[in-house]
Amino acid sequence: MSNSNIHCNKKDMNTLLSFKQGLTDPSHVLSSWVPNLDCCQWSGVKCDNITGRVTNLDLPCHTSHPKVVEFGEKDDKLHCLSGSFSLSLLELEYLSYLNLSNNNFKSMQYNSIGSQKCDDLPIGNLSHLCGNSSNLRYLDLSQNYDLLVDNLHWISHLTSLQYLNLGGVYLHMDIDWLQSVTMLPSLSELHLKRCKLENIYPFLQHANFTSLQVLNLADNDFISELPGWLFNLSDISHIDLSQTCLHSQLPDALPNLRSIKSLILSHNYLRGPIPSWLGKLEQLQELDLSYNYFSGPIPVSLGNLSSLITLILESNDLNGNLPGELGQLFNLETLRVSKNSLTGIVSERNLGSLRNLKNFSISSPSLIFDFGPIWVPPFQLLNIELGNLKDKLPSWLFTQSSLKYLTIRDSTASFEPLDMFWNFTTQLESISLENNTINGDMSNVFLSSKVVWLVANNLRGGMPHISPEVVVLHLRNNSLSGSISPLLCHNNKRKKSNLVYLDMSYNNLSGELTDCWNDWKSLVLINFRFNNLTGMIPHSMGSLSNLRFLYLKSNKFFGKVPFSLRNCKNLRILDLCRNNLSGLIPSWLGQNVEGLELRSNKFSGNIPTQLCKLQSLMVINLASNKLSGLIPSCLHNITSMLSSHFVTRKFDFTLNYPGLSVYISCNVPMLIKGNELPYVHLMKAIDLSSNNLSGNVPLQIYMLTGLQSLNLSHNQLMGTIPEEIGNLEQLESIDLSSNNFSGEIPQSMSALHFLAVLNLSFNNFAGKIPAGTQLGSTNLSYIDNPDLCGPPLTKICPQDEKPPNIKPMGGGDDDKSEVCSWFYMGLGVGFAVGFWGILGTVFFNRRCRHAYFRLLHRICKFVIQKLNSITEI
Repeated sequence: MSNSNIHCNKKDMNTLLSFKQGLTDPSHVLSSWVPNLDCCQWSGVKCDNITGRVTNLDLPCHTSHPKVVEFGEKDDKLHCLSGSFSLSLLELEYLSYLNLSNNNFKSMQYNSIGSQKCDDLPIGNLSHLCGNSSNLRYLDLSQNYDLLVDNLHWISHLTSLQYLNLGGVYLHMDIDWLQSVTMLPSLSELHLKRCKLENIYPFLQHANFTSLQVLNLADNDFISELPGWLFNLSDISHIDLSQTCLHSQLPDALPNLRSIKSLILSHNYLRGPIPSWLGKLEQLQELDLSYNYFSGPIPVSLGNLSSLITLILESNDLNGNLPGELGQLFNLETLRVSKNSLTGIVSERNLGSLRNLKNFSISSPSLIFDFGPIWVPPFQLLNIELGNLKDKLPSWLFTQSSLKYLTIRDSTASFEPLDMFWNFTTQLESISLENNTINGDMSNVFLSSKVVWLVANNLRGGMPHISPEVVVLHLRNNSLSGSISPLLCHNNKRKKSNLVYLDMSYNNLSGELTDCWNDWKSLVLINFRFNNLTGMIPHSMGSLSNLRFLYLKSNKFFGKVPFSLRNCKNLRILDLCRNNLSGLIPSWLGQNVEGLELRSNKFSGNIPTQLCKLQSLMVINLASNKLSGLIPSCLHNITSMLSSHFVTRKFDFTLNYPGLSVYISCNVPMLIKGNELPYVHLMKAIDLSSNNLSGNVPLQIYMLTGLQSLNLSHNQLMGTIPEEIGNLEQLESIDLSSNNFSGEIPQSMSALHFLAVLNLSFNNFAGKIPAGTQLGSTNLSYIDNPDLCGPPLTKICPQDEKPPNIKPMGGGDDDKSEVCSWFYMGLGVGFAVGFWGILGTVFFNRRCRHAYFRLLHRICKFVIQKLNSITEI
């Protein structure tokens, strides 16, 4: 707030009150904005100490980051300012600082105090009608993720603007965004990250950014070559175009950027060699070209960048040696060149002078690591990532007492002595070992890192011991065996467990799923798929109130699904496929369930109508059980299957902890299109196949317009397929085989353009198969329907049968017609001559007359035989 002796300008106060009228303020942040209180005392408002004019408006919304953030989930902004952002705020003539970032604005109101709309006016006429804030130097509307801005014409009159941040604001409707921002002569920082921009003006050669120092266009939708204007910036010191979709080589104009300090072009489609002139950018401190398609060798000229602190070239197609000249970069703190096709030898010659190195990443199948056994590096790393190691681990690794993050993958190197290695890992915050050949017994190993990611290393023996500090424990695809009790029941209980992610799938675990879950209430994901676990699912799992993903597929569990799981209110995926579970299908599932996988068990009874109340349900897989009765007619009440706008749901989440953020991607195995695949997106699917269901398919099921897969095969269903099936426009797979369906196949099915798999075999369908590429791909879709006809079946429909056409012998149709004409013409002429030549003889000589008719009979017989052979051809 401002000095209490300052009195607010009345005009400014009215402008602020007008702006407030279009807002929703659930947290009463603007409760002090009342006319009887000086506006210089209002929350977020700062005035000039002399004039009393409003100079600063600072009202960002502060949100907390939850520990578990699911894919697409945003920070809770229910307490933030929302409504319409009005440009009338720019009527504040002396406003220099405006920060409304991370709020929840939904739209932009272009009307100012003037009578016309800013976006309807020529750009040159905006200054007197759309505000007079020529003093505005700082404008931040970033992270208003639902804010849609039609155009940026209104911004061109803010001639003093130096900082502009619209990151996260939707600008995709503005095709002239560049024209607007280039009219800001003082602009030094431009942040338009994740704005859904599409037009990057690839043919524009020049843009007037004389003062620009920071440009951030990351995470947009640019699909073009790099434009010429981008590299005609005269004094830029930071370029960030990461995670866009650009498709070209770096242009030759870039060496003119002598003062550039940070160049980030990661996550693009850039290709070609890395230009050697990058070594002339003497002030460059950060170079990130990762996740592109650069090829060729790493330029030795990069060794001239004495100011370089960060060099990231990973995930490209680079080849050749790691240049020894990089060892001259004495200020280098980050060197990441992994996931390329580098060759040659890496030794202390490459790293011996990098005394400031903190982050190091290198891997390539053809690289040879040749470090001396007694060499001690001059640096202490915080993070190291190694790959494709052979023979043994570098001995200098164990000298890194400051190391916090270790990754080793795709290596055949020996980890012996294992005791020394596991003791070394106790200092780490995160350890990731994937696809190595460790071959170690884990029974006596103590793991204390927050993230333990040990995947496909052929680890064996019993369960390891873990610290309460472990957040992620991932031991998938090893050879672990025995009971899980040592892990869950015999650990130190004096401290509260922080374990969120537990994945022990694809091992040889046996015994029961122990009843010790009350001590693990922080768990979000449990995965024991493909083991040999048995017994009943314990009731104590119902105490896991944070549980969102439960995978117990392909074990030997039996009995009923415990009623206590109703307490898992946050459960998203319940996968119990391929066990021996029995009883009724659970009817008490929570409203958040999106995937119900109960395939290949012994469930019986009817399908509960309570499933229709699960508005978020996207997968219903009850196949290969003993269910009976009718298909519920209320399935159309599942609203998530009615929408075709959000076809898929991605199950990824991020774990946020102090100093640690872990991104985890979950897959959902589903049997769709005849194959079981691990989908990272959840399709909308119903599979009720291989049960004892009867009756007609309810008409309401054809109202699920978002449905992508429907399998009702191997039941006792009857009735016809209605024309309404054409409503399922998103359908990719439908299987109605081995039932008692009858009637004709409706013509509306030919409009299902996404349909890739169709199976109507072993039913009683009749009539002609409708035309349509997706309906006529194979006759296997229609076998054992005796009354069906038409392509792709060989049976011709009665209405399509035509009298046989007599065609002449020959090559093409034209040839056949010509031969036919001459053939009949010759017959006519020959007949006339022969007739009149022998007519008298025939009639006046009996012997000749008898001989003539015998000859005529033979000719007729011969002609008939020839005509028959021609017809067959």
